[in-house]
Amino acid sequence: MRKLRMGMIGGGRDAFIGSIHRLAANMDGLIELSCGALSSNPEIALLSAKDLFLPESRSYINYEKMIVAEAALPSDIKIDFITIVTPNFAHFAPAMMALEYGFNVVIEKPMTFSLEEAKQLQQKVIETGLILCLTYTYSGYPMVKQAKAMLNQGKLGKIRKVWVEYPQGWLSTLSEKEGNVQAAWRTDPSKSGKSSVMGDIGTHAAHLAEYITGSKITDVCAELNTIVEGRAMDDDGAVLLKFDNGSKGVLMASQVAAGEENALKIRIYGEKGGIEWLQHEPNTLVVKWFNEPTQILRAGSNYAYLSSFATHNCRTPGGHPEGYIEAFANIYRNFALTLNCSLDGRKPTPEMLDFPTVEDGIRGMAFIDTVVASSKSEKKWTTFNL
Repeated sequence: MRKLRMGMIGGGRDAFIGSIHRLAANMDGLIELSCGALSSNPEIALLSAKDLFLPESRSYINYEKMIVAEAALPSDIKIDFITIVTPNFAHFAPAMMALEYGFNVVIEKPMTFSLEEAKQLQQKVIETGLILCLTYTYSGYPMVKQAKAMLNQGKLGKIRKVWVEYPQGWLSTLSEKEGNVQAAWRTDPSKSGKSSVMGDIGTHAAHLAEYITGSKITDVCAELNTIVEGRAMDDDGAVLLKFDNGSKGVLMASQVAAGEENALKIRIYGEKGGIEWLQHEPNTLVVKWFNEPTQILRAGSNYAYLSSFATHNCRTPGGHPEGYIEAFANIYRNFALTLNCSLDGRKPTPEMLDFPTVEDGIRGMAFIDTVVASSKSEKKWTTFNL
């Protein structure tokens, strides 16, 4: 009975997502930050470690030194897993090395820089039997899990149509040329990958569609656009989707929708009705029936009408917000509970196992590749190549 020990790569001073990971990992008291290589700049790495009260002996100037040193420590001291919160191009090497040295891994999405790297990570996970968790955050919301459970139970009948949209407005100007560090690497093809908008937010939308429906995207017909003049990568895109259950879909992702914040929204329709969920109103799931009044379901740990997967991930009584940090924390908690079971020789419950894995990472990278290929193709409809 102890906390799991976490090492972090990236996420130091002024980093965007590192503090979110630390807050999420800390929320349930299951995990403690034990060491870090928190920046590619050695000086900032050590200063960041001081900010977080890490001992000097567990503060590292790069991930290679951290992984080698931690692997050599006694089992009652060394870390149990490594969280990687670096930009896309710096995911693969530390993840592969961590697995090779016997560490479980949590990693930011998209999983890697390329599909080939993702396949190599998948093979390493299979070889080692270790756990790789991917932080597709929006799958952590309780009412997203409720929607998934309802579709899995066939409440809507055969699924016919999926609409998912993810508009943001923060790249409506050429901010990467104005000192915005986050914009700079996300719009740099040497750091971001084949697509900026689809790698950054389109993969979230695609994962959410597959997660809730339980179906896989098989074919896409896509158009990618660069709206802001002078930008090196795409900042807008639209995709028609085909799913393996015969349903059709539409996915829109844009970072130049001026005035929008983080307006992820999904609607799914079956023979008997549909569901609607918005990230700006995450506690609410709207259920629209064909021949009955519309229902509004709400998150809350005391609501008996919710599925076990929803209530397992609810933290507050009804009427209290279940927000972004909590959704992030649900992924960390389920990962931690599963890892504890693995360490103790116990079997995790289905609710514990409900977090994104290396397979989701593979599909995310394949989605990016397929969308880019379709956008460039005269044929347009392009089949997933896994």
